[in-house]
Order: sequence, then C-alpha cells, then structure tokens
Amino acid sequence: MTGLDPALTDALDGLAARRPLLLASDYDGVLAGLRDDPAAAVPEPGVAELLTRLGAVDGVTVALVSGRGVEDLQRTSGLTGPFRWIGSHGAEFDGPLAGELRAARDELVATLSPLVDAVPGARLEVKPAAVAVHVRTVPEPAARPALLERAAAAAGPHHTPKPGKDVLEIAVTDADKGSALLRLRDELGAAGALYLGDDVTDEDGFRALGADGVTVKVGDGETAAAHRVPDLAGARAVLARLADALGG
Repeated sequence: MTGLDPALTDALDGLAARRPLLLASDYDGVLAGLRDDPAAAVPEPGVAELLTRLGAVDGVTVALVSGRGVEDLQRTSGLTGPFRWIGSHGAEFDGPLAGELRAARDELVATLSPLVDAVPGARLEVKPAAVAVHVRTVPEPAARPALLERAAAAAGPHHTPKPGKDVLEIAVTDADKGSALLRLRDELGAAGALYLGDDVTDEDGFRALGADGVTVKVGDGETAAAHRVPDLAGARAVLARLADALGG
C-alpha cells in the first residue's frame, strides 16, 4: 500500500470513529485515470472493491461527485452499489434536470460548436447541464489555450465557466460540488465527511467542508485541501486505510 502522511493517517483514523459518515470522491483523476476519450475512463484496479467494502459498513454513505452527468458516470464507471450519485457539479442531485436547463444547454451547444469544429483535434462534450470544450488531443499546443479563451468569451453572463485540465466546462447553472456536498452532509446528518478530488472544480468541495471534514487533493497544484496524495495510487491507499479502520 502506498505510504500516507502520518497527519492524513491520523485524520482518517479519527474520521472512522464517527457516525453517520459521508465518504465522497470525484471520479476522473481520482478513482479513474484521465483519458483522451472520457468513455474509456474505467475505475483503477481495486477501486470498485474498496467502494463496495466502504458502502457496506453500517452508518457509512459513499457518494460519487462528478462533473459528468449521472447517467454517463454510472455507465462509464460500471460501479454498482448503495452509492449516492451527484452529477453535473451538483446540478444532478439524485434526479433529472428541469427541461428549461436542457434547452439552455442546447443553445450553448449551437454557440460553441463552430468554434470547436474549426480546431483540429478539439472535441465538444455535451453534458446534462453543461458543455465542455476539450483540447487535450489538439496537436498544436498554442491552439489549446486560444480555443479555451474563445469559448470563455462566447459564454453569456448567465453561464458558469468551470476550468479544468485541458478543458473548459461551461455550465447553465451555478451549482457547484461544495454546495452539493454540504446539502448531502446535512441531509445525512453526517458527523464526519471525507472528500477526495484532483481538479479545479473540486476546490469548491474542499472549501465547503473546511476544517469540519477531511479533504484530500490528488496530485499537484495549489489547493484548499488539508491533505495531499501524489496520484491515484495514493487515493486508493486513502480508501483502503478507511476500509481497514472501519472494519469493512
């Protein structure tokens, strides 16, 4: 098992003693490696088993919190179990979107499609409450930030830009992962909460939980998280430590 910082180990052991307990994680870049084709981002080996162990512990709720739509997240991950599914950065909270949001998203697709089509290698991903411009596979390095800048400029004042790693997501709601985590924590009456994340949009979750939760950044970069692991193996080590501590 990947070694964890002693401060993180102590925090996880303390968390394991609390009930009810919320264990939440982003998906891409935490439980699954980042892929040029998002549909190929299957869970890392051992992740499904760990989540199943954790979700089976009495008083513990496991939640997947993602920028993906819930349907896409469930299909791509193949994960099954008594999990809570939070998609579209919190806009999908155990239920479908309202029809007016889908209409607003379709208008955004029409606006961004010509910009993306003009750049070889770029890809437009349509989500339930957002549209994402991907530039990871654009062969010309200078064209990547240029396209993301044009896409950001095309967004309206009622849209919410959510920058990420080689991607700009533009949402038609102001939902964020932090608000979704607080809503779920309060609904459960959780005495403790964990959140694992790797990207810019996960910072909302880290800030929302603050000192009341155990927050773990996966990878490099500035962060509001209290703890850090270097990679996906470190994320698995966090889940394994918790599973052992919980007796799951």
